[in-house]
Amino acid sequence: MTDVEVSVVLPAYNEEDTIERTVSVTLETLAAFLPEDAFEVIVAEDGCADRTPEIATRLADEDDRVRHIHSDRRLGRGGALEYAFDRADGQTLVYFDTDLATDMRHLEELVESVRSGEYDVATGSRWMPENRADRPAKRGIPSIGYNTLVRGVLRSDLKDHQCGFKAFDRQAFEALAPSVQDEHWFWDTEMLVKAQRRGFSVKEFAVDWEPKGDSKVDIVRDVFGMGSQILRTGWELSVRPRITRRVSLGAGTALVVVALLLMTQYLNPHTVLNEMAGADPALVGASAVVYALSWPLRGARYRDILQSMGFRERWDFLTGAVFISQTGNLVFPARAGDAVRAYVVKARRSIPYPSGFASLAVERVFDLLTITLLAGVVLMGLAATGSADTLVGAVTGDVAGGDAAASGQTAIAVAAFVGVAAIGSVVAIVASAHSDRNLVRRTVGRLSDDSYADYVAGVVERFVGDVQTVAGDGRSFARVGLASLAIWALDVVTALLVFAAFGYPLTPSLVAVGFFAVSVGNLAKVLPLTPGGVGLYEGAFTVIVVPLTPAGIGVATALSVAIVDHAVKNAVTIVGGVTSMAWLNVSLTKAVEESRTAADVEPEATD
Repeated sequence: MTDVEVSVVLPAYNEEDTIERTVSVTLETLAAFLPEDAFEVIVAEDGCADRTPEIATRLADEDDRVRHIHSDRRLGRGGALEYAFDRADGQTLVYFDTDLATDMRHLEELVESVRSGEYDVATGSRWMPENRADRPAKRGIPSIGYNTLVRGVLRSDLKDHQCGFKAFDRQAFEALAPSVQDEHWFWDTEMLVKAQRRGFSVKEFAVDWEPKGDSKVDIVRDVFGMGSQILRTGWELSVRPRITRRVSLGAGTALVVVALLLMTQYLNPHTVLNEMAGADPALVGASAVVYALSWPLRGARYRDILQSMGFRERWDFLTGAVFISQTGNLVFPARAGDAVRAYVVKARRSIPYPSGFASLAVERVFDLLTITLLAGVVLMGLAATGSADTLVGAVTGDVAGGDAAASGQTAIAVAAFVGVAAIGSVVAIVASAHSDRNLVRRTVGRLSDDSYADYVAGVVERFVGDVQTVAGDGRSFARVGLASLAIWALDVVTALLVFAAFGYPLTPSLVAVGFFAVSVGNLAKVLPLTPGGVGLYEGAFTVIVVPLTPAGIGVATALSVAIVDHAVKNAVTIVGGVTSMAWLNVSLTKAVEESRTAADVEPEATD
């Protein structure tokens, strides 16, 4: 049993020039208002590369009130504080920056505010009217902007969230720490915001503050890092709790209903239903069979992608995983099914989340590239046979069509832009895969060289490295490319069979139009607006077909073809998804919930 009531943690990273004086001043200040055995000073040495560990060990040997907690690698400022607080003995947990920028005469008020039981959390502030703080523009302007964002986005009542001078009651800390996700500079802010949201009493009081040394404001950490953390926390606290499964399904359904209601203003629904009723059921069934044939190819393609990353799995299991993920995209908005696949391969085959998401990125790049290549082949084929006049006329506006022709031109321009972007992405990935230069680290290093930038670069490197691995394996690259061509060809053939079911002969021009309609429709589905892109696919498909087939297909027929085509594909997907969920014993709802966060890895540290 210890008599320690107050534990003061000094987060230290390469502080060999200041740590000894900081410990001495801290001990002297605490001894002025606390009994000698009522406090401890902990040097939370965070994977230092200088003499800080040796100095901290010596100080701990010389004074029983001093402890040294060492980490073999960087935990980050927040991670180091949590690690030390977990091992501290006191009921009042305190920390402040080792540069002693905050006047130490405020330490008694900080400690006693919590130790007395009056407050759960206490924090110094440099932005209250009565305080004195020397704030150069280089520090002051970013700080004002940051705190304004936190107050506005996260609805905090505090004026200064980043002052390194805080105290917590142990019970409050233990209640809050598990919910805090950041391990770096945003840790302070997240603790304070969540303390207010949870109803803990928080005291903010003015402190005299004088900057010591150079400012550590930097683009990656402060703009990208902390800015993104504000948005992430705002989403977690204010948005995500309101996006329930019922709300998601309701919102997606409402969007589809609104789109259909608007469509009735210029299109008679009975005409569409009559067109659909006249379709040949045998050919519609054949289209379903053709589309079903593409799914084993999807599983085989995913197997080749993962194999090049060092994971060997059976194509049948992976086909089931793809089925489940695509079913998730039909049920939930925002393409939640993509994360579901990463969850399934992680839960069933222990494939790490970064590799799961990287494999998805590879698929997306190949899909976009395949669309572009097929478009080029179709156009060259039409030009070679002299059958491209109608298509070219519609695209260039030479064929009458009014606004519809203009819409077709816009859609083709969008498809061309995405295609060029896909080619550029593949070229960049292949080039980087065959380069000895670390492009990620080099790019991030131009913006920042601090520890947070190093952390960001490490995460990006792990993701990009998996993508580059696939691009660097020639055989795997070729197999994935050929599988993508076959998958997309079958996707287009499915739509063409639906055209045939409506009585249209498959002329070269219609084949080209069918490809463009399917490709642009699938591009529209990328927008996470409705579950499965229902309504988006049909609208884009119709916009392409009408202007590019001026000789015969009207809006009602084009929409009917789009509805049947999409319905066939969704029906095959759902049947395969339900079957795969039963086979692999996967709950789609649980998969969506579990896939929202990736597993955290416990850092190694020693006391």
